Amino acid sequence: MDDVQLVEKLKDSFDRIKKEVAKVIIGQDKIVDQLLISLFSKGHCMLVGVPGLAKTLLVKTIASTVDLNFNRIQFTPDLMPSDITGTELIEEDSVTKRREFRFIKGPIFSNVILADEINRTPPKTQSALLEAMQEYRVTIAGNTYPLDQPFFVLATQNPIEQEGTYPLPEAQLDRFMFNLWLDYPSFTEEVEIVKTTTSDYKAQIEKVISAKEIIQFQELIRRVPVAENVIHYAVKSVMKTRPNDATAPKFIKDLVRWGAGPRASQNLILAAKSKAALEGRFTPNIDDVKTALIPVLRHRIITNFNAEAEGITTVDIVERILRAEE
Repeated sequence: MDDVQLVEKLKDSFDRIKKEVAKVIIGQDKIVDQLLISLFSKGHCMLVGVPGLAKTLLVKTIASTVDLNFNRIQFTPDLMPSDITGTELIEEDSVTKRREFRFIKGPIFSNVILADEINRTPPKTQSALLEAMQEYRVTIAGNTYPLDQPFFVLATQNPIEQEGTYPLPEAQLDRFMFNLWLDYPSFTEEVEIVKTTTSDYKAQIEKVISAKEIIQFQELIRRVPVAENVIHYAVKSVMKTRPNDATAPKFIKDLVRWGAGPRASQNLILAAKSKAALEGRFTPNIDDVKTALIPVLRHRIITNFNAEAEGITTVDIVERILRAEE
């Protein structure tokens, strides 16, 4: 099958996945699109929203539409790194009486990981995900264990409960391709949610694609060609977030302490490639990059005291960058 046929197959799979997800999740179309863009880009996602917006249900539903192993890890203050990655136990042979270590795999050895309320666990435990998310492997006692592919981490975070939470370190945040904020449903959507969830309706979710096909699509995304001007636009947009850069606007120098790094530029292009391919197009344009700017940059810009005093968020800053370019 050539790449043109693969793009058509990817678009068809994308449409079918969305149709299956819509059986359970009402609304949130844009979030579903971005989650799938992240999956096919071989990225990871952070989902932020107040309780009751079906963050966990959304992740479980998407995992149900693809033939992948799914594990949920509930992050709590007493969770240890070994509770995520696994641990070594001493076993004694019943015949020889010889003792040796045996590695017991933790829940991270799965295809889709739901890191529920990731900010409820201390940084030491949060960091257990770092190597897995970047290198797709886990190192225990000097031994390295590869993770199954595809590997996709979806972390949820509650923005309003600050009691007993630990802010994620910048290095951890940078591992997430997208930072997605779930909003409240509209009146019509909420009426439909109440109708379906208070009745005996049970959706039957069908599996759409296999792990092998996802890997095939992820490789396809890497082969999607990108015009030079689109890459330049993405890189220039990221460089404008850095207060020490000559191209940074004055408001960036006034409001931002640290800007986004090169990983943001990479993720913008990967997101643009995925969006184009999922829509059946063979190359992305600048508009595809623009749609990814907020979810890619929102968590990679660190504001200073001036911005905090004026109540200016990182989303406000990205939107001002977008307006300045129009």
